[in-house]
Amino acid sequence: MGGRMCCGGRACRGSTVRKGGDGLVKANMEKLTFYALSAPEKLDRIGAYLSERLSRDVARHRYGYVCIAMEALDQLLMACHCQSINLFVESFLKMVRKLLEADKPNLQILGTNSFVKFANIEEDTPSYHRSYDFFVSRFSEMCHSTYEDPDIRTKIRMAGIRGLQGVVRKTVNDELQANIWDPQHMDKIVPSLLFNLQQGEGTESRSPSPLQTAEKERERESPAELTERCFRELLGRAAYGNIKNAITPVLTHLDNHSLWEGKTFAVRCFKIIMYSIQSQHSHLVIQQLLGHLDANSKNSAMVRAGIVEVLLEAAAIAASGSVGPTVLEVFNTLLRHLRLSVDYELTGSYESCSNVGARIIKEHEERKLQEAVIRTIGSFANTLPTYQRSEVMLFIMGKIPVPGMHPVPLSTKSGLQGSRMIQVMLLKSLLQVTTGFQTTNMLTALPTSFLDPLLAFTLLEDAEIRLLVLEILLSLIDRHDNWPKFSSISIFSDISVLKLRVDKCSRQDNLFMKKHSQQLYRHIFLACKEDSSTQPHFEALYALLALISVELANEEVVVDLIRLALALQDLALANEETLPAYNRCAVLALSAAYLNLISQLTTVPAFCQHVQEVIEMRQKEVPFFLPEDVFVENPRIPKILEKPEGDVLFLQSKITGVLGGSGYNTDRLATPYIPQLTDEDRLSKRKSVGETISLQVEVESRNSPEKEERTPAEEITFETLKNAIVDSVGMEEQERERRRQVVEKFQKAPFEEIAAHCGARATLLQSKLNQIFEITIRPPPSPSGTIGPGYGQTQSRSVPVYEMKFPDLCVY
Repeated sequence: MGGRMCCGGRACRGSTVRKGGDGLVKANMEKLTFYALSAPEKLDRIGAYLSERLSRDVARHRYGYVCIAMEALDQLLMACHCQSINLFVESFLKMVRKLLEADKPNLQILGTNSFVKFANIEEDTPSYHRSYDFFVSRFSEMCHSTYEDPDIRTKIRMAGIRGLQGVVRKTVNDELQANIWDPQHMDKIVPSLLFNLQQGEGTESRSPSPLQTAEKERERESPAELTERCFRELLGRAAYGNIKNAITPVLTHLDNHSLWEGKTFAVRCFKIIMYSIQSQHSHLVIQQLLGHLDANSKNSAMVRAGIVEVLLEAAAIAASGSVGPTVLEVFNTLLRHLRLSVDYELTGSYESCSNVGARIIKEHEERKLQEAVIRTIGSFANTLPTYQRSEVMLFIMGKIPVPGMHPVPLSTKSGLQGSRMIQVMLLKSLLQVTTGFQTTNMLTALPTSFLDPLLAFTLLEDAEIRLLVLEILLSLIDRHDNWPKFSSISIFSDISVLKLRVDKCSRQDNLFMKKHSQQLYRHIFLACKEDSSTQPHFEALYALLALISVELANEEVVVDLIRLALALQDLALANEETLPAYNRCAVLALSAAYLNLISQLTTVPAFCQHVQEVIEMRQKEVPFFLPEDVFVENPRIPKILEKPEGDVLFLQSKITGVLGGSGYNTDRLATPYIPQLTDEDRLSKRKSVGETISLQVEVESRNSPEKEERTPAEEITFETLKNAIVDSVGMEEQERERRRQVVEKFQKAPFEEIAAHCGARATLLQSKLNQIFEITIRPPPSPSGTIGPGYGQTQSRSVPVYEMKFPDLCVY
């Protein structure tokens, strides 16, 4: 066997290599391959001999022979997949390692190319003792090459990237190999890839699923393009349990090199990640980003803003519902950082002490962070199905301090001003969540638990908060994208130019309006009474009236809306209201624009004619009662506003007549709208959440035990308790005796005595009932509120129940 092996060795050295190292002789190489396949047990001896001669050639700098030997090793490796190949692979990897350790770049590249060929081979038999730790370390080192010649440096780096790609391919699916996903390996592989990806940051990222390119195109690849392809392949192979180990080095690299602040590279990295991993694993990446945001809660605002921006992009890429089962946890984390940002902005420091010198810069940065968080909340919400978005809306509403409905949490740092800012920020977040939210059932979109606290904000004098609430309502009610068509208040001679999308009002919509319509009308009416309302407020109120008419209106709702518009006209003309001249003109213009719209929607010719006549008269005499003169940059409002009369006003009597002739409810039309009074009116002039807190504290202090005049507490002793027990026993005995006497009386007394006793009690009871009925009997309440005698209505007195005449058969 020794002689045969020697012959085999001579064949390897003599017959396959020409003198002078011109190259591999094809015929002799085929003979060697046939010999190895015929006697696979000789493969390890062949590999050991080739490895020994190649090591000697490397030491003697005979690089031509080195290349020939490596080519022979490559061909033998590609041809032989028998069970004995493992020992041959050990010789092969030993030689590759020898080349990678050499100082010559060409040898390093040669070794890398051979390793990549080996990595693409699917071995038939597993290996229990092979280690790739050296190759991970060496290829990662080559990725950071600093060779002087830029061309050679680029080649070395690309060789390192291809080598890492080969290691991943070779080990990722082999359970017997060392786990390539362990942190010790990922902490070398991922930063090496990101380093080369960052070098080519100017190049655009390719499509999420790049097609395999031709070999010639791959040869022209830049290190950044090759790195991106390798990075995508690495992430695409990551299983559920390996995502964290693959993402953690990315976060660490971005932290160590301050790459969050620029956020361009960070966003590019996570775009590659989100497009490359399996879609069902997207929520794991998002959860890691949220955890990293928590870990950086005291870092600079720009770093936190960068992480939030990455979250925003990740949420936009993720598929619907990819946030996973912890939806509310995601929003809770974002809302918590919103509150922290408000504290930081107001205190000017990330610690308890204030840092006055950097306050202005931090305020500017914190505002950017807050905007980023709000955008991210909206982006997350857009990935959720309808039912989950409804839950998120209720969740955010529960976080907002609502005046008069539940206590306002006071922050130890930001105080009352911070609570007001939190209100604004959370309402902006809620607006982002409701944007684009469409549902067929308004009862589920606007439940009482959500609508009541939302409308409570319309009673505040804070103009910004009121406007946000109106925009949220508009976003929820607008289900056919009609809101943009009502963005400005205008008088349309023909509303067909708006091309409104109108569907028949569904049963659910009718139920919603029956339940909440009066509440909506009331808050629209009260919002028009606010002195601080500006043009955006009136435009939002007009859009709200218009959308209710288009989306939720039946015949009853149309009548109520017309009554509301006429009530707004009366509000602007009322002497007892102290509205500024601009607000009076704005309310009159709003009422005119809406009546013009609703008259054309009802398609009653006489109604449209009356509205057009009033508008034409206003254009001639009082143009400042129309939108074209009020809702402009420089409104033309007279300094002294005289009370208008006559033909410039919409007449309730005339509108009632024309609509009554068209089948509308004349009784409802003839009844002026009066907003229902509720307990909320006690707090209708709350200027801010701070005043509400002060009021609550004051009430609590007045009712506190320290302020009350207490009577001296009775001293409780053993004798006191004993007497109480004895007295209670005596009372029970007396009650039993009284009951026994009553029963005995009705059993033994004569009938006349019993009848006289009961008759006296009945007479006393009847006299008391008569007094109560005289006090409490009132006319039946009107559905729209109490009707005062000032409107010319004759109030008919209801017949008391006890005076009604019933047939004898009904009395028993």
